[in-house]
Amino acid sequence: MEIKVIVDFHAHVYPDWIQKDKEKYLEKDQTFKDLFSDTKSKMADVDKLIKDMDEDGVDISVIMGIGWTDTGLARDMNDYIIESVAKYPDRLVGFAGVNPSWGDAAVREADRCAKAGLQGLGEFHPDTQGFDIGDLKVMSPLAEVVQDQDLIISTHASEPVGHSYKGKGKTTPFFLWEFIKNFPEIPIVCAHWGGGLPFYALMPEVLESLKSVYFDTSASPFLYSNRIYPVVASLVGIEGILMGSDYPLLSARRVLKDIEDSMVLNEDQKAAITGGNAVKLLGINLEGK
Repeated sequence: MEIKVIVDFHAHVYPDWIQKDKEKYLEKDQTFKDLFSDTKSKMADVDKLIKDMDEDGVDISVIMGIGWTDTGLARDMNDYIIESVAKYPDRLVGFAGVNPSWGDAAVREADRCAKAGLQGLGEFHPDTQGFDIGDLKVMSPLAEVVQDQDLIISTHASEPVGHSYKGKGKTTPFFLWEFIKNFPEIPIVCAHWGGGLPFYALMPEVLESLKSVYFDTSASPFLYSNRIYPVVASLVGIEGILMGSDYPLLSARRVLKDIEDSMVLNEDQKAAITGGNAVKLLGINLEGK
């Protein structure tokens, strides 16, 4: 019998010390400032995440950085992710926050985190981190680490049209496609439906380039109607979609309901999106679960 597992592929956690001294870190890190200058912005530590996972029926979450700009803060937050995964090894997978523009320092930090058990890099935020994700020279050093350590990359993505919101940025399908073409063998997860990149899969050359690319559903209820699920599935294949919430911005429960309410998808397709695809990508062994 096939085991069904619910995986949230896009979550963020913040230790108490950053929550208690928020103003200090707003001044220290540009991405943090961009995302959390609003007093209504939500933060949660790892224990709160686990509690919410239990309540929402989530088995595993991928916790990742937010695209830190400050090197020291990025390292401290990566340590927190490493510690969190060690504390909840059966519930969490970790991705390291690095900035490609740091050059050798980014390579060293990515390598350190990979050796500590993290399985990917991200979430990149090219706009606030100040790098061109489509620049081969900028991205190649980190890409080498990713390939050597068998990692996954997660990047923020921006819709070229539609409403504005904090952290939206300008990492549109144009820049994402350049990045994807430069590194066709690397598994790349484009957050927020890749800013609409799947819609361009109607162009044969774009579809051909997406063989190692996945699209997560983070913040989807804020961006699209749930008609997007069968539409994207028809364009890039059901296997290319990963359920992600962008926790704590949105609860996994809300995104799961969005998927469940999509009347066009059958149960096997829903199971693939909500966990099956992630299990395969992450190489999770379900024996004993």
